[in-house]
Amino acid sequence: MKKQPQADPNMQKLADLIAEAGIAMLATTEPDGTLRSRPLATLEMDSEGKLWFFTAMSSGKVSEIDQHRKVNLSYVNLDKQDYVSVSGHARLFRDPEKMRELWTPWVEPWFPEGLDDPDLGLLEVTVDDAEYWDAPASKTQRLFGLAKALTSGKADRLGEHAKVHPRQ
Repeated sequence: MKKQPQADPNMQKLADLIAEAGIAMLATTEPDGTLRSRPLATLEMDSEGKLWFFTAMSSGKVSEIDQHRKVNLSYVNLDKQDYVSVSGHARLFRDPEKMRELWTPWVEPWFPEGLDDPDLGLLEVTVDDAEYWDAPASKTQRLFGLAKALTSGKADRLGEHAKVHPRQ
């Protein structure tokens, strides 16, 4: 994933955690109000805090986003026990220049015609609010933090937790 520098330290932390996780579960709202999630590879977090993905313009998420632009992205890094939840609004479009910038051979199995694939589109998610839970780096530190929390009742050694509001 490409990660551009963020002006806000909390947004930079968010970008770092998202880059390490890589795959998001994108939740959209179906016409009947049902929430639906599917995995997407995050291609970039730009300097404005926008997250970028390729998508098939024929997929169900396109009509869901056309009806309801609010989405949620969830990220998990199980090795580090890090979690991220992003609430944002989505936009779908085609921009050949941005598509060339983001293209990677890893996308080709889904879009065998490459950048000329008529079904290839971009999904941009602007972060409205986010929240993350960042556990201590090593497994030993996590176990120590858990033991300390169990004996003291204080969870401060279990890791860092923050809410991020990029436009406030």
